[in-house]
Amino acid sequence: MLRNSLLEIFSETWPTIILSTVIIVSMRIVDLIKNKKQVVLYRELLSLLFVIYVLCLFYVVTFQDVSWSTSNFVPFQEMFRYDFGSRLFIKNVLGNMLLFIPYGFFMAYYLKIKKPISILLLCLLVSGTIETTQLLIGRVFDVDDILLNIIGGMIGFLLYKLLEDIKDLLPPILKKPIIYNIIIVVLIILFILYLSNIISVGV
Repeated sequence: MLRNSLLEIFSETWPTIILSTVIIVSMRIVDLIKNKKQVVLYRELLSLLFVIYVLCLFYVVTFQDVSWSTSNFVPFQEMFRYDFGSRLFIKNVLGNMLLFIPYGFFMAYYLKIKKPISILLLCLLVSGTIETTQLLIGRVFDVDDILLNIIGGMIGFLLYKLLEDIKDLLPPILKKPIIYNIIIVVLIILFILYLSNIISVGV
């Protein structure tokens, strides 16, 4: 289910992703060379992944067809009408949480946010804007989507905090950029293998 959803998103956004990647990477390379900056691979890859995430998020909230649904302004009404573990539960409940996990993680990473309330407010702002925009462009507004997005964002924030706590416990040799470079490259490779159906994680 998750793999199919991701493949659907990438099948529609790959031209934009490729063009944006070429523009951003070329500009970044020129900037690094011109200003003689040190290249830290994992930071560059994280920045690129954030851009790709935003592009995919834009597609999901503006182009995917949800005309079968209707607007919902009553909290918890939609999320509790799906059978736990069903296809619609995974797509509409887990999917909305998963959608904002990267957002919470990236906001905490870039802004060095320490307080959960800051992430909660940012998620509320962005998700509320998304739902309002969807309503204005002829799609639907769902307050449950906002609640689920906030939960996802908080999970992303907690994931960042967990990794930071683990990082503090590591010996100095494991805190070197080369270690983070290897980790991020391995994770990207595993993700590509997952999308290619070479490996499976049960979702």
